[in-house]
Amino acid sequence: MFNLTAFLKRLVIGPALRSEELGGTLLPKRLALPIFASDPLSSVAYATQEILLVLTLGGLAYLHFTPWIAGAIVALMAIVVLSYRQVVHAYPSGGGSYEVASTNLGPSAGLVVAASLMVDYVMTVAVSVASGVDNIISAIPELAAHRVTMALVFVALLTAINLRGVRESGRAFAAPTYLFIAGVLIMCGTGLLRYLLGDAPVAETARYGIEPEPSDAHLMGLALVMLVLRAFSSGCTALTGVEAISNGVPAFRKPKPRNAAATLAAMGVIAVTMFVGVTALALVAKVHIAQDPCSLTGLADCENYTQRTVVAQLAAAVFGGENSFGFYYVQAATALVLILAANTAFNGFPLLASILAQHRYLPRQLHNRGDRLAFSNGILALAVVAGLLLWAYRANVTSLIHLYILGVFTSFTLSQTGMVRHWNRELRTERDPVLRRRHHASRIINATGAVVTFLVLVIVLLTKFTQGAWLAVLAAIVLWVTMRSIRRHYDTTAAELAVTDPRSELAPPSRVLSIVLVSTLHKPTLRALAYARAFRPDRLEALTVAVDRDAAAQLQRQWEEFGIDVPLKVLDSPYREITGAVLVHVRSIVRESPRDVIAVFIPEYVVGHWWENLLHNQSALWLKRRLLFTPGVMVISVPWQLSSSARADHPAARAPGAVRRGEPVGHRTR
Repeated sequence: MFNLTAFLKRLVIGPALRSEELGGTLLPKRLALPIFASDPLSSVAYATQEILLVLTLGGLAYLHFTPWIAGAIVALMAIVVLSYRQVVHAYPSGGGSYEVASTNLGPSAGLVVAASLMVDYVMTVAVSVASGVDNIISAIPELAAHRVTMALVFVALLTAINLRGVRESGRAFAAPTYLFIAGVLIMCGTGLLRYLLGDAPVAETARYGIEPEPSDAHLMGLALVMLVLRAFSSGCTALTGVEAISNGVPAFRKPKPRNAAATLAAMGVIAVTMFVGVTALALVAKVHIAQDPCSLTGLADCENYTQRTVVAQLAAAVFGGENSFGFYYVQAATALVLILAANTAFNGFPLLASILAQHRYLPRQLHNRGDRLAFSNGILALAVVAGLLLWAYRANVTSLIHLYILGVFTSFTLSQTGMVRHWNRELRTERDPVLRRRHHASRIINATGAVVTFLVLVIVLLTKFTQGAWLAVLAAIVLWVTMRSIRRHYDTTAAELAVTDPRSELAPPSRVLSIVLVSTLHKPTLRALAYARAFRPDRLEALTVAVDRDAAAQLQRQWEEFGIDVPLKVLDSPYREITGAVLVHVRSIVRESPRDVIAVFIPEYVVGHWWENLLHNQSALWLKRRLLFTPGVMVISVPWQLSSSARADHPAARAPGAVRRGEPVGHRTR
């Protein structure tokens, strides 16, 4: 029978894959680059812009700090990439920063890294999608009113693509990423060549001045330093997602560490080249951009003016205006890659969540692979949280950016510190002079990375905490506490369930007392009685609750007429309460015979239509839940399949709630 739900599921995510097909999903370097590095590669589209937005708070006078800030970010990128290459080779199992910190600094430090990264992955989706929508609006300003809707639709599309599996998403994202790289490099190369030939491109906002904020008009001393540091911390968004490759080493083809390290190096070179090119071209073209359009002097109608992004202004200046092919190409590629950059998080978050679930810090469902061998539960969880964030912040990049990058530098700092300890441990046992020299060099790289990223973390905290970063810190703390609590629960449960004395656990009970719950004398009741008899209990009784005395009397007469040789016990319930009466009776038996086992048989209806669930009494559902909390009581369901349940026989057609309880106890007036 045709099932619409199953058809739509297969249409969206494709046919299910067998577990042994997992090897076929491993990635070559050409696909791994767009999958794991699309976030740091695409961040060049807004990293320069974030630097300029902060510096122009003081007007145009402080733009001369831009090259120095960009140079510091490039140096930081080089240090981080080199450091993570050490991580890839030393810890190729895919735990990345989390595994490094957990192994070398302890579980608590590992959880700090994990919580920070998970918060940052959520922010990656939100910021990337919002920035992509911004670039679409830069090309088509009329879409500004639909910003949030567009962002949520893009998150849904990304979710669907990722549910199809890692390799499928790699194919989908490879072309846009490479088209974006080509477009930005051609734009930067063309613009800088024109500058060298004496025909420098001029941005559309070059003719406007910028009115400084009153508090930032004449900055000196510490205030100026804070402005520059704030611009630097905003520009550090260029480093987001760098760690994703170290988390995804298992997804690479063999030799996994070497391919991952090569991809990491390629990502670093390409990202630095594009970032330097965009920043240099923005200064050459005199791009003037402000957080508030009304800060632009010389603008006629600032209230209705939509600022174009830095990349949009550069594309228009280099390629001959906003109607040129080059402009639309760069805008389309930028918008697409920014949206697809969220794929870095869609790969990193589910993988990290799976590892955490395997270590019992998150619910175990997050460790399971879906039909397409992707971690579907993690993908869906990320999509829901990121979607709520986009809705709450109206998909505004400036508002979201303050919550960003804090987690990245927390994980950077702790992982590099952990690597220093790793090399110290290796040096204590290694005797080969060649390997010792390599370990010494690696330790220097990681120690430098730890110091530098810690300083950046302090700068980010100082400059962004009051502007919204406190919320990211709070979210990471809550997540850390939650994961500790989950692990404590799993540990407590495991200790409680551990077998200490197999003989005593396997010892049979003194007696087995079986109780069949009855509401009406029908086929489900007779099946439950027959099934209970098959257990050969020491005592068997049927039990009903006299909610309606006339109905109870009629049931007793039918019981005698049918000649059923199982005693029927009728419980009185003057307040028409079923569950309480049954519980009191069962618990009284438990108190009288604590070494006996009581088996309670409950007939159930199995229905095929959702609306049938509304037509049957659900008292047995509540009764079963209460009985499960009573020690010494076993609850056994005896299903009776109604004719409508035939449509639910196929696994794909079954849905939560398809099996419902019947009416084993109590009576209704028909």
